[in-house]
Amino acid sequence: MRSLRTDLALEAREIYEEGNNASSIPGVKTDVKELEDCVVTRVEVLDEQGAQIMNKGIGVYITIESKLMKYDDDESREQIIKYVTDELRDILGNDKTKKTLVVGLGNWNITSDALGPKAVSKTLVTRHIFKNYNKDYDDDFTEVAALSPGVMGITGLETSETIKSIVDTIKPDRVIAIDALASRKMERVNSTIQISTAGISPGGGVGNKRKALNKDYLGVDVIAIGVPTVVDAATLTSDVLDLAIDSLMQQSTEGNNFYNMLKNLKEDEKYHLIKDSLDPYDQNLIVTPKDIDETIENLSIIISEGLNRSLHPGRIIN
Repeated sequence: MRSLRTDLALEAREIYEEGNNASSIPGVKTDVKELEDCVVTRVEVLDEQGAQIMNKGIGVYITIESKLMKYDDDESREQIIKYVTDELRDILGNDKTKKTLVVGLGNWNITSDALGPKAVSKTLVTRHIFKNYNKDYDDDFTEVAALSPGVMGITGLETSETIKSIVDTIKPDRVIAIDALASRKMERVNSTIQISTAGISPGGGVGNKRKALNKDYLGVDVIAIGVPTVVDAATLTSDVLDLAIDSLMQQSTEGNNFYNMLKNLKEDEKYHLIKDSLDPYDQNLIVTPKDIDETIENLSIIISEGLNRSLHPGRIIN
């Protein structure tokens, strides 16, 4: 299961259940809520057993899936913002005295990785106002600071160390980290938002794991918000191969034993077979849709506005 690249707890659960012919996972609780034009799945990793099976930290993972995220119109965007805001309010709570640091992870020079920095640029920051007026509380707004720390290739600094230094200095009550993720299914790319209370490992979805940002390391609650913007080429090819085999089996009267043999390959065996075939061309091939520029802009608006409404109750919506 760990071979298939995915940051989504929903997909980690699906991979385990498919590979073990199971309908549930020990130490993991799942709840699915179907709304209008949207499916919200809550995967809760309860203990170390569930964390080891899922290869995810203990915590809650909420996945919002909707094709509306791919539509660049005000009505669709507003509907998704409401779904995101509702889920964020449940996680963040109603304590207006809590101080928040919003972090936009990722490389702003690479479009598919620029979700975090773009969302942070649209986030309403208020810490300077609270400090200037010596305020600890406001009915309509909470204290929010934000930054995009970049990546090691740009700054020469480990992202986690930068964030840890800022957390130790300004002492927020929680950190909200926004990042681009990786999916194992193309259908979920740019149409899924995951909100997690378990923190995040920057770069984990594309095999470039850095030190995890979580409560154990930072000393404060870490809420991660992410959207899968890429899919690993070997993983995508594996899914396409399954579809091709199914189609060939339906059309063929001979040679089904060969197709069944391919079909019955374990996921990790099939993944390594395809990955070995792709290695001569590129050892780390990642795929993203061609309209990624417009999509990242739209998704950054959805996430930032969902944050602004959940963090600032008095925010006026035009």
